[in-house]
Amino acid sequence: MPRIVIVGGGFAGVWSAAAAARVRGPADLRITLISPNERMVLRPRMYEPEPERATVPLSRILEPIGVEHVRAAVEEIDVAARLVRAGGHVAGYDRLVLAAGSRLVRPDLPGAEELYDVDTLDGANRLAAHLRGRESVTSVVVGAGFTGLEVTGELARRGRVVLVERAGVVGPDLGEAPRPAIEAALDELGVERRLGTTLVSAAGGVAELSDGTRVTADAIVWTAGLEASPLTAQIPAPRDRLGRLAVDRHLRVRGAVFAAGDVAAARADAGHYAVQSCQHATPMGKTAGPNAAADLLGLPLIDFTPAPYVTDLALGAAGALYTRGWDRVVARTGAEGMEIKRWIMNRIHPPVDDAEQILALAGKVYNPVPF
Repeated sequence: MPRIVIVGGGFAGVWSAAAAARVRGPADLRITLISPNERMVLRPRMYEPEPERATVPLSRILEPIGVEHVRAAVEEIDVAARLVRAGGHVAGYDRLVLAAGSRLVRPDLPGAEELYDVDTLDGANRLAAHLRGRESVTSVVVGAGFTGLEVTGELARRGRVVLVERAGVVGPDLGEAPRPAIEAALDELGVERRLGTTLVSAAGGVAELSDGTRVTADAIVWTAGLEASPLTAQIPAPRDRLGRLAVDRHLRVRGAVFAAGDVAAARADAGHYAVQSCQHATPMGKTAGPNAAADLLGLPLIDFTPAPYVTDLALGAAGALYTRGWDRVVARTGAEGMEIKRWIMNRIHPPVDDAEQILALAGKVYNPVPF
């Protein structure tokens, strides 16, 4: 029986599986998803105070649509032999979808093992447990990108926050348009900024910065930088500076291998590449999965065509910042921005238990935000 193997249980992997199952229909085609976790983690919500609530049991998505789940961490991908080895399990494939996601770039500095993060469910739970029930907390957040700003907004509810950023501005990758609104929100929250500097030590709960500043902190949270799963190095194909595999418009890497989500350097439009976020991981999954199935079944392949780009940045008690387009033109702030943020966070939850609903949504490559 022809077999599709999907590596990864996040947005890209789950929607690859569901969309492949939709194309498969009654065809004799086996679909296997390999992931070490029993739950799909809704990673954009890991900054929240109860991260465990932002998960969905994979069994409630995969079992209704007839997708096999192998609970194991992939150790090796043998492209020549078309084999995936994971925790003693060996899976042969006719088509492979690599959707293994990304990971936080960990620093090499004194006290690195004491740092907190919200990159994984375990990391987010560790931070939440550490802070639960505590008041007047002093936190240091390293990295003023999207994740760092959302973590900062949430931690500002608990007390003092010092935000550290190597660049000379906050949100360096977000561009100039939203920066005044971000700065205004940080001022409203009372967040201290240390720009043009970085963390050099976290030993003993003291954040020592490159400018000589020392901050005794209850939690030092590292958010600086993502890189694609190291499994991309096992695929003989070009990769970008983030380790993402070059893909064509069908999200094919080469031959029998497709890629989706944070491991794929896909064109979002003529001038931009997709970003490492669920906003692009979901439509990539809904493109790579059905293309893998269609390729086996002799059906036409579809192009990756994501929705128009938007962002919505949660900023704690200051609300949220909603932007449109790659220039991130500010469209909503404060309470109005937060209303849209809640709508988006509700929409990223996949349906469960109902095969008809799951497969129907898998057929919608994207759902534009109606704001």
